[in-house]
Amino acid sequence: MHILPTAIAAAIALSSLAGHARADDALQAIVDQRLAGDRTGACMAVAVIDRDVVSRTYRCADPKDAARIDADTAFEIGSVSKTMTAVLLADLIERGEASLDDPLADYLPEGTAVPTHDGAPILLRHVVTHTSGLPALPARMQTPATDVANPYARLTEEDLLASLGEATLNVAPGERFEYSNFASMVLSYVVAHRAGVDFETLLKQRLFAPLGMDKAFVNSAPEGVRPAQGHSPNTQATSAWNFATNLAGVGGVRATLDDMVRYVQGNLGLVETAITPALVRAQQPVSEQPPMAMNWMLMPVAGRTVHVHEGGTGGFSAFVSVDRERQRGVVILSDTTWNSIGSLGSLGLHLVDASLPLGKPRKLASPPQDLLDALEGEYRMPPFPQVSLRQRDGVLHGQVAGQPEFAMAYDDAGDFFPTVVDAILRPQRKASGEYGFQWMQMGGVFAATRITQEGNATPAPQLDDAALAGYAGDYPLMPNFVLSVRARDGRLHAQATGQGEFPLDATGKDTFEAAAFGIEIVFKRGDHGEVASLDLHQGGHVLSGKRE
Repeated sequence: MHILPTAIAAAIALSSLAGHARADDALQAIVDQRLAGDRTGACMAVAVIDRDVVSRTYRCADPKDAARIDADTAFEIGSVSKTMTAVLLADLIERGEASLDDPLADYLPEGTAVPTHDGAPILLRHVVTHTSGLPALPARMQTPATDVANPYARLTEEDLLASLGEATLNVAPGERFEYSNFASMVLSYVVAHRAGVDFETLLKQRLFAPLGMDKAFVNSAPEGVRPAQGHSPNTQATSAWNFATNLAGVGGVRATLDDMVRYVQGNLGLVETAITPALVRAQQPVSEQPPMAMNWMLMPVAGRTVHVHEGGTGGFSAFVSVDRERQRGVVILSDTTWNSIGSLGSLGLHLVDASLPLGKPRKLASPPQDLLDALEGEYRMPPFPQVSLRQRDGVLHGQVAGQPEFAMAYDDAGDFFPTVVDAILRPQRKASGEYGFQWMQMGGVFAATRITQEGNATPAPQLDDAALAGYAGDYPLMPNFVLSVRARDGRLHAQATGQGEFPLDATGKDTFEAAAFGIEIVFKRGDHGEVASLDLHQGGHVLSGKRE
C-alpha cells in the first residue's frame, strides 16, 4: 500500500548505451549506487532486457560476499510465481478447457465446499485479480504447529480444500481487492488438477521447456543448479521455504537470473514459442481497481502501462517487470528478503523508467537523542502484552512483558531493528507531536499506543453512522490524486487513486489512523462546524485536500 506519489528524479537511461559491455557496466553502477554498503548485506542478480540487448550484473552490499551468487544460483522468486500460474491458466483457456467466467467450484474435486456470498460464486477472474473475498491465508495454516521459519511446509492439499469449506466471504466476489495467498494456492491446485499432472511437471512441460528455462524448478533441482542461501535484512541466514508441489504456484518457484531473463523475453514477445499465446492472454487487463491483468499488476509509467510483480519469502525478494511498448524488461533476484524495509521497488522501478527515483542504501547510524527521548515509555500493542522502550548509552532497548530485553540498531532511513529477529520498529510522529511506533514482523504490522500515566491507552471515540457520514467525501491531494473517504459497516474506509481500499480507525477528535500503513488523517472543520478538509500524515510528510 502506498499513499505518497513517487517523486520524479533525473537518472541515466541504460537504453542510450551501446553494446553489451557498456550496458553491463552501466547497470552495475546503478545497482552499486542503490546497494553498496547497505546494512542488509544483500546480494542481487539483476538483468535489464532492452530489445535485443541483455545487461546483467551480480552485486553484493559487501564485495567480500561476491561468491554467494553466480549464474548457476537459483533464487526463491516468491509471489512472482503467481504470474507463471496465471500463464498455465491462460494456456488452459487457449486450449478451450477453461474460462475466466467459470466458477472456481467447477474445477475442484466433487464434493469440495466452496464459499459464496448471497449466492454469488467465486469465479476464476476473481482469483487472478485478488478479489475472491477469500482471506490472506487458509485457516488450517494458521495453527500453533506452523513453522514460522518455513510457514507453508506443512500445509497439505487436504488442509487447503478443508479450509475452503471453513471460509466465509464477507463481501461479494469481485467487490473488493484483498491480496490472498489462499486463493492463489487454490488456483495452483486447480490448474494441476485440470491438467492431470503435478504442478511442477506442468510448469516444466508448458512453460519452462518452451522458453528454455532449463534451471528453474519447484522441488526437484536440475543438475548443476545451486540453491542460494536466503537471509533476513539483519544479515542472518534463514530457512528455505517449501510448498506441497501442487500448491507451489503461490510462491514456490526457484530460478536463476538467466531463467528469468528468458521468462521476460517470452513475455515481451521477443521469442515465439508454443506458450506465447498464453503469455499474451495473461497480460490482458481483467480488473480496473486496482488495475490488474492475470496476476500482473498494471502500473502507469509516463503514459505507458507496465506489467509488474514482486515476490518475497523468508529469505529472498524478487522483482519482475514487462514493458511491451518499450520492449524493456527488468529482473531483480535478491538472496535477502526486503519485505519489511520497502521491497525492491526503488531499484526495480528506476530500472523500469529512469525518471523514477533510485533510492539509496540503508546504512547504520546513531539515533537522534530527541527521538530516543520521545520514544521511551510504555506501550500497548495488541495482540502482544505491554511493551516497554528504554534507552541506555544512545541505544534503544525493547522488552515485551515476560520476555528478555533486546537491543536495537538504527539506520539512516529512520528505522530501529533488532539483530536477533527479522523485524522493524518504525517511529510514527502524530499530528499532536507525540510519538508512537509500528512493529513489522513476519508480514504483520502492529500499531503501538502509548499508555498514559493512568495506565490506560487513550480511549478511541465512539462514532455513530451519522457522525461517520459527516467525514465522507472526495479530497484531492494532488493533481489526478484523490483520497475518497466512505462510511460503511460502522467505520470509515479510504481509497487513493489507483490503490486499494483500507479501513480507518478513530483515535481522537476528528483524527483517524490506518496504523498498518503509517497513515494518520486529521479532518479540519469549517466555520459552521462541517468537515471542510483533511491533512494526511505519512512518513513525516503531510498532504492536504479540501472536501469536494
